[in-house]
Amino acid sequence: MSRARELELRLQSLEHQLRLLQRITRFMVRDVSLPEVLNEVVQLVVEFMECDSCLLYLIEGGELVLCASNVPHPASIGKLRLKLDEGLTGWVARERRLLAISREAYHDPRFKLFSELPEDTFEAFLSAPIVNRRGVAGVINVQHRPAHSHTGGEMELLTTVGEQVGCLLELSRAADRSAGYVASVLPPSMMSSVQN
Repeated sequence: MSRARELELRLQSLEHQLRLLQRITRFMVRDVSLPEVLNEVVQLVVEFMECDSCLLYLIEGGELVLCASNVPHPASIGKLRLKLDEGLTGWVARERRLLAISREAYHDPRFKLFSELPEDTFEAFLSAPIVNRRGVAGVINVQHRPAHSHTGGEMELLTTVGEQVGCLLELSRAADRSAGYVASVLPPSMMSSVQN
């Protein structure tokens, strides 16, 4: 491959990554519920990273809770819980480190099988912590059915998405606190103008 073609492909990849990050950043200024945002993020990650699955877990009560998935898991969303010492996902949260496995992720000694998740049979696994100023807030996982060697760009991209989701969580919390504060200091007659 010529040097010019190699540079052209690299530029296309960087532009592709930038589009994903721009689209996620736009959620920071939109009035959308947190569950909707998380679902949109996993759909965008699947689209841009060309993976088969994206699962997003948030820490709640000291456990990781499945909060969003590109594959419908209505029985598992909000109910599937992992302790921080369970599975690959728990390891990523506990260690606050990226994890990339290109093949046979289900043979890793840290792996934990969840029979309700067909993704547990996928070969390749890429996972990044969702972080904010407070620390680890969750984990985002990307999986491929066949073996897949993750590039440095893919690893960096998922790490950045984890940071962006962490910021979205902080913005959501701040908006909730702000709404509670406004409701506590404004007379009821003024609340309708603030809410519109």
